[in-house]
Amino acid sequence: MEASTDPELQGWHNYEIASPREIVSLLRQIGEKNALVRMLVQGERDVCVTSILDIDARAGTMLIDCSVNRDQNVRILAQQRLRIETTLDNIRIVFVVTGITSALYENRPALRCSIPATLVRLQRREYYRMAMPITSPVRVAIPLPADAAARAAIESFTLADISVGGLSVLDHKRVLGTTIGHKMIGCNLTLPDGLVSTTLAVRNTVELALLNGKTSHRLGCEFIGLSRANLAHIQRYITKLERDRNARMAGLG
Repeated sequence: MEASTDPELQGWHNYEIASPREIVSLLRQIGEKNALVRMLVQGERDVCVTSILDIDARAGTMLIDCSVNRDQNVRILAQQRLRIETTLDNIRIVFVVTGITSALYENRPALRCSIPATLVRLQRREYYRMAMPITSPVRVAIPLPADAAARAAIESFTLADISVGGLSVLDHKRVLGTTIGHKMIGCNLTLPDGLVSTTLAVRNTVELALLNGKTSHRLGCEFIGLSRANLAHIQRYITKLERDRNARMAGLG
């Protein structure tokens, strides 16, 4: 799809979806949540803000509310393909539709078009975080602060989430330093297909209430000095997590 190679999107993490069942599921969520949809008629100079009205998976078509501007509707119908952008759960969604024709929805004018063959989900790379799977936890070994000398020199912590910019760890024993900016050198992240060595810097801390009535710390940490090879390693892992998640979504659809 053209959106996946658009230079404008190079600063974004992107994942292209080609599963028809998953695409229909996402489009239905957009419609059910009444998310605003931007239809780029002639680029940014001619935009129609609309919404998805209905999805007909069997026919392979969708209904979109038409513009309040008659002249703009004429321009829309004259296009062979249109780029559409929207947001679902803070994730930017981009796709292209074809076969635009006039239609009716509940006796009101609407636009019928094809369900896209592919759809791209995007989010700013620095904010794109994947929650860790409960069934396959990932751990990171972190050297403990000097004031914890009575404990083992290195302790292992479970990840809560991960991104290409950093990760969050669960510190149930409260043995890690929580000072913002504190650096932990010599950390080893054990991913399913190998080890990533890095320095972690504490960026935020959150106190969590556990189901057993106790509390825990979650530390949000930034990768410092991560090599290109390790960055690519983490990106591959995040992509795998997302593929697995979307496969589950498609199966439930």
